[in-house]
Amino acid sequence: MAARHETIADELRRAIDEEQYAVGGPLPTESELAARYGVSRGTVRQAFAALTAEGLIGSRQGARRVVLASRRSQSFAELRSFAQWARAMGREATGKVVAQEYRAATTEDAVRLQLPTGTQVLHVLRIRGLDGEPVLLERTVYADWISAAVEPIEPDCPSVTARLFADTGLVFAHGEHVIDAVAAGAQDAELLGVRRTSPLLRVRRVTTTPEGRPVEWSDDRYRSDAVSFSVRNSMGTNALARKAAE
Repeated sequence: MAARHETIADELRRAIDEEQYAVGGPLPTESELAARYGVSRGTVRQAFAALTAEGLIGSRQGARRVVLASRRSQSFAELRSFAQWARAMGREATGKVVAQEYRAATTEDAVRLQLPTGTQVLHVLRIRGLDGEPVLLERTVYADWISAAVEPIEPDCPSVTARLFADTGLVFAHGEHVIDAVAAGAQDAELLGVRRTSPLLRVRRVTTTPEGRPVEWSDDRYRSDAVSFSVRNSMGTNALARKAAE
């Protein structure tokens, strides 16, 4: 028989998957859930701890816990969080900043981030790994209003998404993605440990706040022997899922 905190965690997972609690929205308080299930607040905290470890929820000092992702958003929306995806597979996500600098926003930056051309935006080149093996290069451009919070994050931070939430309360709620294939250039090949011109899976994405304000746009390049994408269609959903290579 499952422990009470495990049962509560399962029911909360299901409610999040069914969007009873939306990404970016608050969960009931410890007191509310304790009363609902007839348990102590300590038992509710254990359930919250399990969901936090899975990257589904998060909290800030003195604030209510909010939904960061759902297991269903593992499909497409969760493409914005490499660390959450890795944890869901029981893998360790690693990250390392290779280069970081402010530049004037190009026309493309301005369009994607809804900023005036020439605005100073933060460009970050980051290599990501699974269990220490490099599998992804992220070339991310952060909007001017969030750049100051991104800049001081340590270069080996495994999850910028989680850090920004902890530091600022920012929730990445929506994403638009375009997927295609490109050949590895000299820099890509060196950083990912593949031969030049090797095929890479590219995901160009724009992520926004719950209000639709662009936070970042990124050109992400995956080693095609390490990560794949699959599409599952039905009448109700068309879920695109990221998968580790088998």
